Amino acid sequence: MINTDDSVANQYLVRIIGANGVDIVKKMPPGEIVDEKVAAETGIDINGIRRTLFKLYENRLASYRRERNPETGWLTYHWTIHLDNIDNRLDLEFEKLLDNMKERLAFEADNTFYICDNNCARFLFETASETDFICSVCGEELFHQDNEELIRKLSARVSEMESFLRS
Repeated sequence: MINTDDSVANQYLVRIIGANGVDIVKKMPPGEIVDEKVAAETGIDINGIRRTLFKLYENRLASYRRERNPETGWLTYHWTIHLDNIDNRLDLEFEKLLDNMKERLAFEADNTFYICDNNCARFLFETASETDFICSVCGEELFHQDNEELIRKLSARVSEMESFLRS
């Protein structure tokens, strides 16, 4: 069910459902499944299976249909896993990361920062000037922090990511 050769997809799944969740998904039979049957067949805790399935659902990697038992009124969930959707989810994550990197680059380029010798915290100019350029954590003097190297690295990474999208 999971392509174990695709380390990026595996790492993404581990991030959203954990290593135990990935093990659960690997043990699930293909096609539509009922969580109780999976628990009975695999010996895995039903709550772990349900937690995994709902996390997959939240990330658009699973869907379900409900069926009500007319005699008891209990709902049965019939699940279908859509790991073929993982490439789309990874593309969305990549775009989100790129947007965050662009925001960080703009923030770094548009602001002036100050820091003390103890590296307690990084202060914007406005905050540093309000404290007369004294660190509010340790009381030491604040000095201008040159962030050109960080800006250069962020800019290079953003360019690299954008070129990847164009290819």
